[in-house]
Amino acid sequence: MLERQNFIKVSKYLDYLKEVMQLSESSVERYRFYLRHLLLWAGEIDFAKVSSIRPAFPKYVSRSADLSNHSCLALSTQKKILDTSKRFFLWAKRSYGRELNSIPLEWIESLRLIRQPQKLEVNVFVTEEEVRSLVNPLAPDSDLASIRDQAAAALLFLSGMRASAFVTLPIAAIDLDHLTIHQWPELGVRTKNGKKATTFLYNVPDLIKVIKRWHELVEEELPDDARWYAPIHHLWGEQSISHEQPGKNRAHALGRRLKELFAKANLEYKSPHKFRHGNAVYGLLHAKTLADYKAVSMNLMHENLEITDGIYAPLLSSEVKTRITGLSNKSSLVPDNQVENYLGNLDKEKLGQALMLIAEKLIG
Repeated sequence: MLERQNFIKVSKYLDYLKEVMQLSESSVERYRFYLRHLLLWAGEIDFAKVSSIRPAFPKYVSRSADLSNHSCLALSTQKKILDTSKRFFLWAKRSYGRELNSIPLEWIESLRLIRQPQKLEVNVFVTEEEVRSLVNPLAPDSDLASIRDQAAAALLFLSGMRASAFVTLPIAAIDLDHLTIHQWPELGVRTKNGKKATTFLYNVPDLIKVIKRWHELVEEELPDDARWYAPIHHLWGEQSISHEQPGKNRAHALGRRLKELFAKANLEYKSPHKFRHGNAVYGLLHAKTLADYKAVSMNLMHENLEITDGIYAPLLSSEVKTRITGLSNKSSLVPDNQVENYLGNLDKEKLGQALMLIAEKLIG
């Protein structure tokens, strides 16, 4: 059972995020999921007495199961749950000063990940080579669905768009002649928190060609305000581009179609969001200056470099090793296994700092 007043306070906080902070519905739903763990942990105990609950909330979160795979929650998810709970309690103390005055600020500050041995995690992303495997050989002219899906794989990688933006992108938002994407909410594009930005594609000619193949088909068949990732109509073994409006679960359909594309290429499936990771890694590995690094960050529609650095800096250790050893003329004197062992013991924050150092060195 949940304590009713706890539930009411969480509901009012979610209303605050939506109405005052003007977060999107999807963002509010994510926070609802994170705070659900807090409600379940507190149970029938009023939030005013949370500091006495055992196990403490960070330990409870570290033991919680991910219902999708019955394993412990990923560290990134644990951190989001704890960070969201911390912000909630800071808001609650301001909003319910008399009721929640007994919650110590020190307890709120303790809502952080439990220190534990660092594990070297490989950042999973779609590589440039994998994208080429997905789009080659080119689908036959009669298979419109596969032509569309190959173009989708190429566009997701070169643009770094989120799946929600991609499936709502109208034809008019794409200008391939200038490698430009208008991620504008007024065009119907569903961006995170309703952000508006003009973003750009990496200029990789063979992948651009795959995108153009589908783009020319939908431009000829559909109006400018129709969805670029249009449905395909099947009748008696023949395919045609449908004029029907795609359904609300278009992002799920995209995932299913990409799964088939990965299977055809004999590759392990990676979700649409992993194309975004691949876009970021591609940009970071090709960046020569901090200006390049900033451009990658802006193209991902991040608020600042810290966000980009925190999410994408933990590259494969071999990539970091190559760049770090290349900074010094004496790098050949350093045993390979010594560098690899050193990098293997670095946490994500330290790997991010290393990458920033690399960028600064390259400026000189």
